[in-house]
Amino acid sequence: MQPFSTFGTRSIPRPFAPLLLVCLSLLGYAATAEEIKSPNGQLTLNFEVQGGVPTYRFSYKGREVIKPSKLGLELKGTTSLQTGFAQTDKQTRSFDETWTPVWGEAKTIRNHYNELAVTLTQAETQRTIRVRFRVFDDGLGFRYEFPRQPKLDYFTIKEERTQFALAGDHKAFWLPGDYDTQEYSTVTSKLSEVRGKMKAAVTGNASQTTFSPTGLQTPLMLKSQDGLYINIHEAALIDYSCMHLELDDKTMTLESHLTPDAVGDKGLIQTPANSPWRTVIVSDKAGDILLSKLVLNLNEPSKIKDTSWIKPVKYVGVWWEMITGKSSWSYTNMDNIKLDSVDYKTVKPNGTHGANNAHVKEYIDFAAQHGFDAVLVEGWNTGWEDWFGKHKDYVFDFVTPYPDFDVQELNRYAASKGVKIIMHHETSGSVRNYERHLEKAFQFMNDNGYNAVKTGYVGDIVPLGHHHYDQWMIDHYNYVLEKAADHKIMVNGHEAVRPTGLSRTYPNLIGNEAARGTEYESFGGNNADHTTILPFTRLVGGPMDYTPGIFQTKVSAYNPQNNSFVHSTLARQLALYVTMYSPLQMAADLPETYNKHLDAFQFIKDVAVDWDDTKVLEAEPGDYITYARKAKGKSSWFVGSTCDENGRTSKIDLSFLEPGKKYTATIYADGKDAHYEKNPQAYQIRKQTVTRKTKLTQLCAPGGGYAISLVEAGK
Repeated sequence: MQPFSTFGTRSIPRPFAPLLLVCLSLLGYAATAEEIKSPNGQLTLNFEVQGGVPTYRFSYKGREVIKPSKLGLELKGTTSLQTGFAQTDKQTRSFDETWTPVWGEAKTIRNHYNELAVTLTQAETQRTIRVRFRVFDDGLGFRYEFPRQPKLDYFTIKEERTQFALAGDHKAFWLPGDYDTQEYSTVTSKLSEVRGKMKAAVTGNASQTTFSPTGLQTPLMLKSQDGLYINIHEAALIDYSCMHLELDDKTMTLESHLTPDAVGDKGLIQTPANSPWRTVIVSDKAGDILLSKLVLNLNEPSKIKDTSWIKPVKYVGVWWEMITGKSSWSYTNMDNIKLDSVDYKTVKPNGTHGANNAHVKEYIDFAAQHGFDAVLVEGWNTGWEDWFGKHKDYVFDFVTPYPDFDVQELNRYAASKGVKIIMHHETSGSVRNYERHLEKAFQFMNDNGYNAVKTGYVGDIVPLGHHHYDQWMIDHYNYVLEKAADHKIMVNGHEAVRPTGLSRTYPNLIGNEAARGTEYESFGGNNADHTTILPFTRLVGGPMDYTPGIFQTKVSAYNPQNNSFVHSTLARQLALYVTMYSPLQMAADLPETYNKHLDAFQFIKDVAVDWDDTKVLEAEPGDYITYARKAKGKSSWFVGSTCDENGRTSKIDLSFLEPGKKYTATIYADGKDAHYEKNPQAYQIRKQTVTRKTKLTQLCAPGGGYAISLVEAGK
């Protein structure tokens, strides 16, 4: 550290610099503006204290992305951290590393940025905070840091007041802001139209708490009229409340809005502490948003030293048949049960229970036959008769099976076939109950051969008053990850908070739902453009367990009482294994249906779940996406393309292939008359030899797509 700070052209001994700068600020002097650029020089971050208020602005290739915007936090019961500041120190540095993820879309990831950390002192309170900015070639990350200090040890956040002042009335791909769910359909509109469209956008859910007619969720995807693609989100959400965005639709300014806890507080902080990073990804190419690793890079390296037990997984499961209503989770049709007073061996079974020994063995056989890693089984444990909507505390114990589910025998049988069974822990939102049983439940998994768990948080949080995304629940989700790591268990979290790149720090977080997934195709359906938007929004923070692979798109084929249908062609269901990235991929349909379409099912068998390289061949949010990915440790590539309800002709070149080599391309495409509503199961499969000089033209039907496997000739 230098012994002097600079102010103008004068040098000031460092011990006196903070006090003098505070005094000058109070006298009306403006602090010197700071500027840093991205390593490639195309992005510029400017910071300035204006009249005691910290502000920043951000530009890309000279074009305004974020206009001058205020920073700060409003505190409860004390002077807020918004005004009266002077800059009393700054530090800059450059950083460049390449790290290797445990699993991911690329073999290695470059983490390259220029950093500015400014220390701000509030004269009235003698408190200091630090704002740290990191500018990457693809965007910006910044956070608040609260050093340990006598005048700021414990404090309560009333609201974070971080602004993102946008440069125009951008086209937005948005979800209603909600403290308890992300399971809404994306609305595409101008920001000025949000208020008028909000009421229709808020559809029913098992637990929901909207907060504003202009409240929005992150990740928020935007496109400016002059062709800039902008994504706003957060990274490294730890011991803090999840951030939403409040839109001022007159000034087009977004402001952070944190999720409150049961008493309305938005964060209980003990210093030293940091906020999560606030992120802005920007480019004039849509594909750059999809390829950004900024959110991952803002997270800490893995806290798990030995990661050898963490493996990508392709699985089938006893699940879709319950979602469609063909089978049931519960063993009986009883209601109003108390878990510790029911002897299930003496009650009458309902005859529709899906998780029974014979049926699960059928799934294990199917998985083994086709080379799948695992079988998910839901509804195996007691308590499903009245699990939902009662706000029960003691709803499940996570270790007691129904009489027709033999834990030891099924795991012996699965092991003999080289297959794992995936545990299911639905909490029904009763978080205290889950934590009470967590150690015993994870030990039960260790004792019985399970190495992965799907957790669920359907319904209101118990204790009542808490929200799915408040600080208390964020701490819970991270506690589960830590305890699971202690037991060498991988976690697939459903109804949990949207990912913020924590899979870098806890790579056992192998999957998340946190959005409207395939299950909603049985609840009325997802929009046909849904999968052309999610990679630009939800997947920016991490992979999604979207559960693709539905071949029988008419739900009534399984349950005559359900007239929903899957808003997709069969060929696009194959493409989703490439476009909806996840190291945890489910073949979600029933074995009986796959057996009717084994030629198309071959792609699901072949497609990788871990990758050495990823290319975006073409993309436009809401319209289409085409990815190419190279399988981990192999020469094979896989291509997937998804388009909206309008259909299109996709034109791609294969220049990503290795020079001088020939590949056998197996193309799984929509049939001539395919249509996601009228003719979804029409598909065609063809093969041809290709090289890196080949250019392909492929029709995508409305709501359709295509998938291609590219295998080196002779391999």
